[in-house]
Amino acid sequence: MKKLINATDTVLTESLSGFAAAHADLVRLGEEGKFVRRKFGARGKVVLISGGGSGHEPLHVGFVGQGMLDAACPGQVFTSPTPDQMLAAAKSVDGGAGALLIVKNYDGDVMNFEMAAEMAGGPIERVLTDDDVAVQNSSYTTGRRGVAGTMIVEKIVGAAAERGIDLAGCKALGDRVNKATRSMGVALTSCTVPAAGKPTFDIGPDEMEMGVGIHGEPGRRRVKLQPARAIADEMVSAIVSDMGASAKGPCLILINGFGGTPAMELYLMYDNARRIAEQQGVIIARSIVGSFVTSLDMAGCSITLTRLDDELMRLWDAPVHTPALRWGM
Repeated sequence: MKKLINATDTVLTESLSGFAAAHADLVRLGEEGKFVRRKFGARGKVVLISGGGSGHEPLHVGFVGQGMLDAACPGQVFTSPTPDQMLAAAKSVDGGAGALLIVKNYDGDVMNFEMAAEMAGGPIERVLTDDDVAVQNSSYTTGRRGVAGTMIVEKIVGAAAERGIDLAGCKALGDRVNKATRSMGVALTSCTVPAAGKPTFDIGPDEMEMGVGIHGEPGRRRVKLQPARAIADEMVSAIVSDMGASAKGPCLILINGFGGTPAMELYLMYDNARRIAEQQGVIIARSIVGSFVTSLDMAGCSITLTRLDDELMRLWDAPVHTPALRWGM
């Protein structure tokens, strides 16, 4: 294993220290490094809190800032944050209008966020993201996994909260965006968790894992490597089929890298996915390409489609200023 680290047990601590220092104009590191919060809070608005295992950066800490999250709780690599982290974050950013927890559908995250909500009391709601169409259940979940679509939920609901939408409205909006969103991923290589020191799974040089999860969980099947066009066709077709008639209209498309894929290949995948989606009746109204929900050093990508209406499009276009996502400012 070759990684730019000092020791496996200090990777997260040192990474968060560097992150907070590099983006000191936007964020602050919370007590004992339990969470990352906005530098400047806002009274009277619903606060958005998310989190999960580290290794998916910039999700979630990179999306803390104006127009998105108020706080993010990073766990150890691929390990859920603890309830006390979430409780500390909620108390730190409380704006008096309640908190919305955005939770990826992984058993540890779901359980710990539920415990934190019970401990916190007060007005708290939850949005559970489960956008992955690849498999119904996995080794980490009961039901579909929450993957790259989580970023889209955070952006759109973050914009609504910034505009003063109340807690019930933010909760309903988050559920609506999640319902309108579908994703699927493909892995060309495994990822390597620093503490493990070896790849999470073995995969041949001429193989790929179709429908992989963001922790390296198995997907639909292991197959021989195919041209990008064929890969995009299978992924887009699976997403459009799952969305049904709702796919035939304006959509946001996200091509998301898993951490080890060059931008050149991501834009190549975008070119193929866009053409295939349009052939199937999708209208590409908004696009975003980059590595936003990663899996450490895994080579591969995911494709996400979100069905947009006028309101969702306005909220997506609304200004955002975070370390990893910014426009309109």
